[in-house]
Amino acid sequence: MPQPRPMAARRPHIRPLAGRDVVAAALLGAVQTLAFVHTAAWPLPLAAMAALAWRAGRATPGAAAVLGWVFGGAWLGAGVWWLYISMHRYGGLSAPLAAAAVAALSLALSLYLAAALALYARWRSGRARVDVPMFAALWLAAELARGLLFTGFPWVASGYAQGDGPLAVLAPWLGVYGIGAVAAALAAGLAGGLRPALAALAMLAALSMAEPVRFTQPAGSLRVTLLQTNVSQDEKFSLEALPAALEWVAQTMSSADADLVLAPETAVPLLPGQLDDFSPGYWDALRSHFQQPGRAALLGVPLGDFDRGYTNSVVGLSAGPAYRYDKHHLVPFGEFIPSGFRWFTELLNIPLGDFSRGAVVQPSFAVAGQRVAPNICYEDLFGEELAGRFADAATAPTMMANVSNIGWFGPTEAVAQHLQISRMRSLEFQRPMLRATNTGATAVIDHEGRVTAELPPDVRGVLVAQAQGREGLTPYARWASRMGLWPLWGLVLLGLWPAWGAHRRVAGP
Repeated sequence: MPQPRPMAARRPHIRPLAGRDVVAAALLGAVQTLAFVHTAAWPLPLAAMAALAWRAGRATPGAAAVLGWVFGGAWLGAGVWWLYISMHRYGGLSAPLAAAAVAALSLALSLYLAAALALYARWRSGRARVDVPMFAALWLAAELARGLLFTGFPWVASGYAQGDGPLAVLAPWLGVYGIGAVAAALAAGLAGGLRPALAALAMLAALSMAEPVRFTQPAGSLRVTLLQTNVSQDEKFSLEALPAALEWVAQTMSSADADLVLAPETAVPLLPGQLDDFSPGYWDALRSHFQQPGRAALLGVPLGDFDRGYTNSVVGLSAGPAYRYDKHHLVPFGEFIPSGFRWFTELLNIPLGDFSRGAVVQPSFAVAGQRVAPNICYEDLFGEELAGRFADAATAPTMMANVSNIGWFGPTEAVAQHLQISRMRSLEFQRPMLRATNTGATAVIDHEGRVTAELPPDVRGVLVAQAQGREGLTPYARWASRMGLWPLWGLVLLGLWPAWGAHRRVAGP
């Protein structure tokens, strides 16, 4: 005799989508972005995700997709609205077109979350042990897709909001995407009824009491001098303002009493041939100064020429061998032209807008017993790419250094958001991060993600500090350096497995 099929769990009642649901999703998506600047507000995204999970679980797949699309669009729109400034104020794009471009980007990238929530609503079983890992897996898949496809844009990924919360202890194990997945699981638990909510709260309490595991050890220190040039973006290439800016950089670097001097991205904004014509002897004087023993510098500058191509680079100056680092992960539209979008970039007034790429993994800069690994601006958003430098513990960086120019975005929260991104990299690799920027945040971050020294934004200044190098590898550094983000895709499949099994049992033969 055929065996009776097991009874399916009781699904929540489906509620029609109302206008207030859409408004609520937009408000939740926008308001939770406060935590990406004020990280003490880390519970806010958890609450917003929980409310989204609760409502999506009581919606049709189509309605859930709308909720995810609106939530994600508001999340990204509120998180990266400052792109409007770069396109309109500095790029010369008309205000309506710049606003439409930001909105289009936000809504397009939110399609991943829309698809994830549609699948969640379709596959939801009513059993917390199935639905919670499924929601976390789908959330993780959406964030991985946003961070990887079409060169990736993982700015304000959900894990960055947890840098000062209890989930931060997971950074050296799981990385920022793993933290986001755990946050999604906790949110789904909070939305899943009394018992799952109590389990989620118990996990949060346990994580808040957990001590971070130290996988790295001290490895000497450096006296560092970090420059903050504070050159307005509309004056950066101005022939009237350029001489004074170049002179300040050269004088400040040459007078610094430090093991390492760090100057921002494009602190010298001219190609070598242009600089020779504009300020003869500039490079020779800097090289001569730093060729003396005990002096070293990393300086942001474009290299190459218009005929053979050019790179966004960092030059190392010291008594040792010549050093350069070329930026690998370029910014779409600002640093390279995506296929089919030349018409759009031609509307923008961006000098040097089509750079060549450097290799993913490049050597560190050796200085005073330390191995300093540069990255340029947007690159420290991609921890899985920085991880490639940690494949060999013997040559792994003891410090990281980010040189940036956020001047494109004016005095906005982009500065604070980028600081939180750098802090997450320090937590993942348990390495200090030195940050020298044009307008902020110029800072020293220790291996525990703490800002130990910082200049106020939007001022010209010099930050003098001590930075301690570290040796040893975190679990994240080990697996990400060898396998990239593939293990997280494995977690996606693992989280979806119970839902697939439950669906098979209900569907029957």
